[in-house]
This record gives sequence, C-alpha cells and structure tokens, in this order.
Amino acid sequence: MKATKVFEAKDHRWWILYDQEESRVIDSNVYVMESQGQAFLLDPGGFEIFPQVFAALVEAVPPASIQGAFVSHQDPDIASSLPLWHACNPKIQWHIPALWEGFIRHYGALEAPLQDIPDAGGNTLIGGRRLEFIPAHYLHSSANFHVYDPEAKVLFTGDVGAALLPPGHSAWVDRRDVDGKSFAAHIEKARYFHQRWMPSNRAKDDWIERVRKLEIDYLCPQHGAIYSGPQVQRFLDWFATLPVGNGIA
Repeated sequence: MKATKVFEAKDHRWWILYDQEESRVIDSNVYVMESQGQAFLLDPGGFEIFPQVFAALVEAVPPASIQGAFVSHQDPDIASSLPLWHACNPKIQWHIPALWEGFIRHYGALEAPLQDIPDAGGNTLIGGRRLEFIPAHYLHSSANFHVYDPEAKVLFTGDVGAALLPPGHSAWVDRRDVDGKSFAAHIEKARYFHQRWMPSNRAKDDWIERVRKLEIDYLCPQHGAIYSGPQVQRFLDWFATLPVGNGIA
C-alpha cells in the first residue's frame, strides 16, 4: 500500500492509504486525518491487510498520534483489524454505529473503548478540528455513517462512490477531465457495485439531498478512487438517477 496526501493546509492534512498491487481480497482505501499532531483513522481495514496498512501509515503519521478511529459499518473489510490496532495503541477511541456494537465486538478486543454513534449522527474533535458523522443508513448497511470535515471540505463516503478498479490504479478519478470522458469510463466500474450492494432508492435519495447541502471538494470512497472538483457533482448527478437494489430482480 501507498500513502498519498489528499488535502493539506498548514497543520491540517488528509491522507489516503491505498492498494497498488493485486491482492486476493477486495482492495480497501484507508484514510487518516491529521491535525496539530493528532490523527484520526477512518475504516482501518481488515485483518488480512493490516501489515500493509500499518506500513503505509507510518509513512504519513506516527501510530502513537492516533487519538480516534471511525468504523462506518460492521463489514470485515472495514473493522476486523480493530483488535490489532487496539494492541498497537489501546488509547484509540473507536466511534462506531450504535446498532453494530455487539456485532463489532465479535472481532475481539472486548476491552477496546467504543463510542456509539446514534442514528441521527454526531461529531468529534481531533486536534481542534470538528469532524461530523453524517447518517448514510442502508448505503449499504442498515446503520451506516460517513465523515465530513467542513474545513477541508472532505467527505469520506465509505462504500458510496466505490469502484472495482484493476491493480495499479490511481488514487484519483482524473482531475484534468474537462469533458467528463474519464469520469464516464471510471463510473462504469462503479455501476454494478452500487446497483447490487445498495438496497434502497429511498435511502439513496435521502443521502443525496443531505450531502448536496455540504461544500465538498473531495469525495473519498473506501474502494476505488477519489472524486474531486467537478467529479463530485458528476458523481452525485449519476447516483441520483441510478436505480439500485437490483438483487431482487
């Protein structure tokens, strides 16, 4: 895995840790927000990729600087590494959906400090920066959250925006894409994922209405590549017209 900066302004940074090589598990992006020497880890990944994630993390921030971590939902590619992170740094405060606490405990580290996020969302402070937990229920999990940094204008979107890309892909959807051709090619690798994993058009529409009110420069999914600039609006427009929940067909 490789660490690449997403955003930087003085002592405020966002990093993506992402796969560059072929793997026998689905590739996962791990994000780190850093502010005034304190770090916050988002969807830290599965047990299988922990060594690669940890090696990439130390390129970006000292592991001891991690004050908090976020788990968007209960899937193993999101949260099964929790006991390993707890063993490295037992002071990490974990923010998780309240509905999934009993299930996430099955991964181990029963003594790890878990802070439940209520269905309505909430926020936390890291290094003086406020991060907001945005409800994204049923996208795809029944209790699901995203994270918004209003100062950096970064929205971490978990599985929303995910694309199944080949090994060696860029961390970004082409930022020089003036006419949308690169976006059109990229989004075809996201279509099946969204139609099959996302179960509810009503939930999708609620989320789109909610996030259109936010200022977003970077839309950061847990799989695939980051949407930035005009690609953010292109993605929201595409998702708004996409029928989902096609598994029942």
